[in-house]
Amino acid sequence: MTRFDLVIFDCDGVLVDSELIANRVFAELLGELGANVTLEVMFDRFVGRSMADCLLVVKELLGRDPPTDMVSVLQERTRVALERELTPVRGIVAALDAITVPYCVASSGDHTKMRTTLGITRLLPRFEGRLFSATQVARGKPAPDVFLLAAHTMGVRPERAAVVEDSPIGVQAARAACMTAFGYAALTDPARLRNAGAIVFDDMSELPSLLT
Repeated sequence: MTRFDLVIFDCDGVLVDSELIANRVFAELLGELGANVTLEVMFDRFVGRSMADCLLVVKELLGRDPPTDMVSVLQERTRVALERELTPVRGIVAALDAITVPYCVASSGDHTKMRTTLGITRLLPRFEGRLFSATQVARGKPAPDVFLLAAHTMGVRPERAAVVEDSPIGVQAARAACMTAFGYAALTDPARLRNAGAIVFDDMSELPSLLT
């Protein structure tokens, strides 16, 4: 893999098949609070964002500050649902086996969330010590900060890093970091990923060859 010295993976929707689960739970909670939103709206307005940014969207939807315990309630409900339903993204294990350069995770989620989802799916040992969160930097995606942190820590120049994302916001962050973005379109409109600047694919078995 001479094109890249590092592959940076987003976590939710790229490594673990959590997006539908987590956004369904989030939408149900928002409905209880008075904001009835569809999964389409959830994917459009929430996917790829940090929790701090999501709370700003929630405030806009509700027309008021969300309850002070909303995040803790959401995290607990999501944990229960993930433990019951979560699986690795189809084909990701074989793709990781085929990638011969170092790889890591850079997510909008915090370390606890990453360790939980990667632990449930038994992917955590593959990424131990190489988890990077938007909570570690000043700005979340679409700012490039978390990807630049990952590349710097891994000792790789940004232009030699590839990013695998499933959200336009994540693709924007990768492009802002001067990295090559690959957009996984299993659940996301391919046109939105392409318009954000990604090389689009919809099957993880394609990824190793795309990287070369």
